[in-house]
Amino acid sequence: MSSLALERFERSHMKSDLPEFRVGDTVRVNLRVREGDRERIQGFEGICIRRKGGGPSEMVSVRKVSSGIGVERTFFLHSPQIESIKVVRRGHVRRAYLTYLRERSGKSARVRGSKKFLSQKAVGQKQAAEAAGPEAGESSSQDS
Repeated sequence: MSSLALERFERSHMKSDLPEFRVGDTVRVNLRVREGDRERIQGFEGICIRRKGGGPSEMVSVRKVSSGIGVERTFFLHSPQIESIKVVRRGHVRRAYLTYLRERSGKSARVRGSKKFLSQKAVGQKQAAEAAGPEAGESSSQDS
């Protein structure tokens, strides 16, 4: 297979609806799970501790602590088993791989939140309040 045909094939199998997220972000990965003849969606929410590769073979490792036990899963981002990925919370870290979280527990295993993401949330709430505010203000001025 020529390299152009291979690139075209890879591009056609890559997902385009993936959100932008980085290492340190808390993400929720919804997977299609087959149990016998049934298929259901199973969620896995945790901190993205590693992104590796590129193109159709790009992988992401997600870690969570469940009942005091650390659980890590590695997913191919463009796998057909992945239903969706949602960014729950942005995190600010200064490392590409957060493998040091494996030895930590409790508060020391937390990832600092990103001020940019939090400020975007606040701006969205402020805009929603402003949209509701003038309508309420106009009706009260008309009553007087």
